[in-house]
Amino acid sequence: MNNILINEVLNKNKNYLTQKREYLFNNFFKYLDVSAKTVETYSKALRQMFKYFSEHGVNNPKREDIIFFKKDLEERNLKHTTIALYLASARRFFAWCEATGIYANIATGIKAPRIDSGHKKDCLSATQIKEILGEMKAGFLNPLPLEEKLRNYAILTLITTCGLRTVEITRANVEDMRNVAGVTCLYIQGKGRTDKSEFVKITEPVEKAIREYLKTRGNVKGNEPLFTSCSKRNYGGRLTTRTISGICKQAMKKAGFNSPLLTAHSLRHSAVTLALIAGESLSDVQAFARHKSLNTTMIYAHNVNRLKSLCEQSISNAIF
Repeated sequence: MNNILINEVLNKNKNYLTQKREYLFNNFFKYLDVSAKTVETYSKALRQMFKYFSEHGVNNPKREDIIFFKKDLEERNLKHTTIALYLASARRFFAWCEATGIYANIATGIKAPRIDSGHKKDCLSATQIKEILGEMKAGFLNPLPLEEKLRNYAILTLITTCGLRTVEITRANVEDMRNVAGVTCLYIQGKGRTDKSEFVKITEPVEKAIREYLKTRGNVKGNEPLFTSCSKRNYGGRLTTRTISGICKQAMKKAGFNSPLLTAHSLRHSAVTLALIAGESLSDVQAFARHKSLNTTMIYAHNVNRLKSLCEQSISNAIF
């Protein structure tokens, strides 16, 4: 799109972007041809940008407005990953605007903050996980409904042994537990996947925990969620990732592990780390964790090797 045509569009209506926002959004998302979840993510990011424009009286945004938007995000102390997402959405939106002759690409070349490739969450040792699960079992005597207690325990055992993401837990149905050559497996819909083509192997203690929980629900159908809500408002409904995160966080806190760096995702980190400590190969751990790139698995391996290093102790011995 040449500069003359861009100027013609802008001169016709200085408020075109703000007035036609919903129309542009709908057409932009159709162009992207992505999942509903991705549309939701892009929509949230772009609405934040337009909210900034509205609050600052920007009707005809220019490149410097995107830079000021970026600074505003940084001043709000948002996570670098969140800022990067918002800016990536802006770049893609304005690239589409320019390609379709609607508006100039004012976001090209706007850089996102550098994101550290290391892990942002801590992980737990096998002993610590045993303590958490032991505390949950001891909690079977408290007044919570048995169904809820068994459900929470089953979820924790599944995440910690199979390294599942919370979204993979929410997507799982009863029928996804299948027997493959004599091994009980759970077929999962992984991150960025549209089908359940991958599976994790369920060990005997974990299967027992899941079966005991399912018994409390009576006759369950295959297409029902593997884990369901116990709340009065949504009893029997599919759990949300937020609820699962809350269950994991509460279990860790009750066992005395209360840190902002310990979350449900920490349990996945722990599973991958424990597999490497046990001596499993990088390729096997990559397949287990369902990492697209071996480089992701290598981050875990680097951390494990670093923990095994005796450099600090050798230096200390030499000095003291």
